[in-house]
Amino acid sequence: MAEGLIMAYLLDGHGGGRPMGWQDIAQWKPADGPLWLHLDYTHPHVIKWVEQESGLDEVSAAALLADETRPRYTLMHDNLLAILRGVNLNPGADPEDMVAIRILANEQRIISCRKRRIAFEGDIQKMFAKGRGPENAGDLIAEIADLMVIHMSDIIEDLEGATDQLAEQVMSGTTRMLRSELADTKRAIIRIRRYLSPQREALVRLSNAEPAWLTARERAWLREVADRTTRYLEDLDSARDRATVTQEELSHRLSEQTEKRMYLLTIITTIFLPLGFVTGLLGINVGGIPGAENTTAFLIVCLLLLLVGVIELLLLKWRKWF
Repeated sequence: MAEGLIMAYLLDGHGGGRPMGWQDIAQWKPADGPLWLHLDYTHPHVIKWVEQESGLDEVSAAALLADETRPRYTLMHDNLLAILRGVNLNPGADPEDMVAIRILANEQRIISCRKRRIAFEGDIQKMFAKGRGPENAGDLIAEIADLMVIHMSDIIEDLEGATDQLAEQVMSGTTRMLRSELADTKRAIIRIRRYLSPQREALVRLSNAEPAWLTARERAWLREVADRTTRYLEDLDSARDRATVTQEELSHRLSEQTEKRMYLLTIITTIFLPLGFVTGLLGINVGGIPGAENTTAFLIVCLLLLLVGVIELLLLKWRKWF
């Protein structure tokens, strides 16, 4: 990656693309064909180029370099601005820690910026290498949106599978450590859904965008991507609801276990309370304790206590306390 330039291609209109460097970009003219620049917006050279050399106005430049973003679509003068999110598939990262891409495009030039690597980058490079890449600006935007949604499918399926597995464990009586796992799963679902919902709206608006250079085929493609995003949202909602039901069932089972243990302790306390009273009474250190001089008194007391305990057990059983 040379000075923040991840990749750049001059589209030939037939699925191919010629790789470009900074010098090629400086010499590019709209008549040469659509140019796609994919940049790391945290690199100082990229910041300088966007702000001073790209020819963009201040608002457009700020939109490309903004630190905090949420999925949205808007028209900025002659440019189409789309901000999308995708799952984080970088090594050691949490997939639900979603990565953002900012796209500012018109018919002649497409500028996309990101901070962390996004999975679709390698896919598009392979497409251009095979001559099957995007043919124009609208095609490229639709392809990027499609690939970002495609890479979400495995993560969403994993979350659904994890939710079902946790539900089965709860129903089978395995409850150890499930609370934290359920909480982690619900947090992951909520974090992904947080960005998918506005992203669906952005894709719907993008599919109805005004620029004439978006063809009917590309608008239909974007609508299909929006529909798939809607299905993923429905899957996430279903998984979240199942996780909530599972969490309630787990809480109920844990509460039942606690109540059973407390009930058992209550039974034990009920049995030993009168026995403890008798032994405490006989243990007071004053004169006149019955049987103090009798060598068999201790055995008699033990037998009496055992008899009282048995009577208490029979009484509790008769009262159906256990």
